[in-house]
Amino acid sequence: MPVMLLLKLLLAPALVVGSSLAGRRWGAQVTGVLVTLPVVAGPILLITCLEHGTAFGAAAASSSLLGLVTLALFAVAFAWCSRRMRWAGALATAWAACLVADLAVAQVSLPAWWGLPVTLAGIAAASRALPPVEAEVGVRPTRTWPWWDLPGRAAATACLVLLVTTLSGALGPEMTGVLAPFPIATSVVAAFVLARHGSAETVRTLRGVLTGLVGFAVFCFIVAVLVDRWGTAAAFGLALTVTVAGQLAWLRSRASRRPSTVPA
Repeated sequence: MPVMLLLKLLLAPALVVGSSLAGRRWGAQVTGVLVTLPVVAGPILLITCLEHGTAFGAAAASSSLLGLVTLALFAVAFAWCSRRMRWAGALATAWAACLVADLAVAQVSLPAWWGLPVTLAGIAAASRALPPVEAEVGVRPTRTWPWWDLPGRAAATACLVLLVTTLSGALGPEMTGVLAPFPIATSVVAAFVLARHGSAETVRTLRGVLTGLVGFAVFCFIVAVLVDRWGTAAAFGLALTVTVAGQLAWLRSRASRRPSTVPA
């Protein structure tokens, strides 16, 4: 089997499963942060650079910054829908909003130096737009996950990576970049949290998602501005190091406070 196909099939799904297991250990909000590590978009951008060159990859990474704004929109839409809908309705509504926004922002081309502040402003606005956490009655948290949860996350991730990277030449760097952060892993986490823990815990999880998007944005920015100058290995290595260091610092800061007692 070609090495590139192995990367598409195994790298991102393995990272998603690993972050999911870690999130179960530390709780819902931590899951939200971990699921926004570039475990899907990172491999998509890496494969894009390897297949189409660093100039194409840099343009895709710049567009991924705007894709993070639509991911933030997904979080807000799902959070509000979770107060009135079951998980399927909330997911369908949030996906529809995200896809419409993706089609719109794919028509916009911004250099990374402009894309980063726009993205950070969008994340900040989304954080303020989340609904308040309300006490819930009748929700019975459970620690049991269905056997197909992790395989389902891995399969959905592999399908997205295969789809976007296979069509990237036809889609162009803008649409490829915008679709790279599409909320596959976030959708699975949010849907299960809503079904098993209710709206309040869902909002906490999605607040963690928005917190994690800051590091995600930094990753995309570093790749966008450096990959064509430094090469793929150096740019992705630095971007990953900075992003993981930031998330670990957040986790350490959180560990010094009272930990969450309800798992994702």
